[in-house]
Amino acid sequence: MTDSQSLVERAFTLRFSERSYEVRDIEGDVPEYVRGDYYSNGPSRHAIGPLRYRHLLDGDGMVRSLRFEDGRILFKNRFVRSRKFGEEEEAGAALFRTFGTRFPGDRLNQYGVGIESPVNVSVWRFAERLLAFGEQGLPWELDPVTLETVGPFTFGGALNEITPFAAHPKVDSRSGELFNFGISFSSERPVINLYRFNPSGGLVYRRRLPVPDPCSVHDFCVSPSYVIVYLNGLVLDIASIRDGGSTVQESLSFEPERGSSLLIADRETGRRLAQVPIGRGYSLHTINAFEEPGRLIYDVIELDEPVYPDYEVIPDIFTRVKPGRPVRYAIDTRTWQVSDRVSLPSAVSSDFPTIDPRRATLSNEHFWMLNLSKTGNPGRKYFDELAHGNFSSGAINDTFRLPDRFYFGSEPTFLPDPKHAGAGLILLKRFDAERERDAYLLFDAHAVAAGPVAVLHCEEATPPCFHGSYYPREPRLR
Repeated sequence: MTDSQSLVERAFTLRFSERSYEVRDIEGDVPEYVRGDYYSNGPSRHAIGPLRYRHLLDGDGMVRSLRFEDGRILFKNRFVRSRKFGEEEEAGAALFRTFGTRFPGDRLNQYGVGIESPVNVSVWRFAERLLAFGEQGLPWELDPVTLETVGPFTFGGALNEITPFAAHPKVDSRSGELFNFGISFSSERPVINLYRFNPSGGLVYRRRLPVPDPCSVHDFCVSPSYVIVYLNGLVLDIASIRDGGSTVQESLSFEPERGSSLLIADRETGRRLAQVPIGRGYSLHTINAFEEPGRLIYDVIELDEPVYPDYEVIPDIFTRVKPGRPVRYAIDTRTWQVSDRVSLPSAVSSDFPTIDPRRATLSNEHFWMLNLSKTGNPGRKYFDELAHGNFSSGAINDTFRLPDRFYFGSEPTFLPDPKHAGAGLILLKRFDAERERDAYLLFDAHAVAAGPVAVLHCEEATPPCFHGSYYPREPRLR
């Protein structure tokens, strides 16, 4: 195979261990206001015994943390001891079918209705707890300092182990509430479940809203008045998994002729307000949603087709990836029609967008994301470019590209400067494929092209992860 980038495969064949240590090898200066906890989660065990997983989403979740305190930076990584992880560790072999891998004798979850979650997508603090999330299953609670697994989190018994529950909750920093959704993939009566929880973790509502198709949705958005879900033509045949022995990936089919739309619900009550047609696109990740007089603004990364096929067969990934771009929809809230659509021009595939968390649900123009700079080139490739975009200028002109054999291994995470509105740092993981060593890079959020202001060198590498979050702490009084 002719690769556009070399040594990509090393990110998925690493030998690594669970570690705790102080990061001492630091280039540059970490600003004093960086004081808090950073967490990230992602699929990190890509083989069990003789079985090698096919798909990036198959691997068991591992949470990493960076704790910035008292002039020190402490690194820690731990696997989430999910039911899947624990039973397979005890057996010394793979037991459960995964998103993209099946094998003779494999099992579904204990109810036989879906796969057992590897809890490998995201990690968030909520209700004074640290929660790791996977797709379509309960989150698992972790100790926020040691990262030891406490157990599944049911929101006080409001959810159970087969409750549809997605991996992208939205925690409103102003109200302290958590919102989420989950799809019930019935071929006859598909439903999207909307959830709202109070700051203590109690269920405020669960609304079951019928949708036209059993479509796969990964992310959504919340604005001050609305909940917005991008529905699409990527449909799942749940019977193929349950009765036919197929994987999730084999049971998905992209049928763009079904059309895409925005399901809009009332944030306060969860009641359906509208379903707005938006063409035939596909969105994996959202950016933000906010409101203007008479308009709802919804920003997403939009692709021509789903990215999941490009996640296999690892390590031969992103060999066929196509461009994806930031898109802003403006919806007239009187007619519930799209009044404007702005697409920022891009020839590469973009993903994993983030914003300054202080601007979530508020008017916002700036965002950051990862690019595959070699989009359209043959062979293996991975994310190698950090980009800063601006909807008001209509441009993505502040970018930093890594040299060959270096790759970004996490989404960008914004670390706010508490003394300056809009200012802050972008934190993300870098993998040196030649030396098989990680580093965490810190960029001035509004001068990405200038390169990192600090490089935190780790003692070894861990596989690429997905989503990260950061929680600042107040400085101690002296």
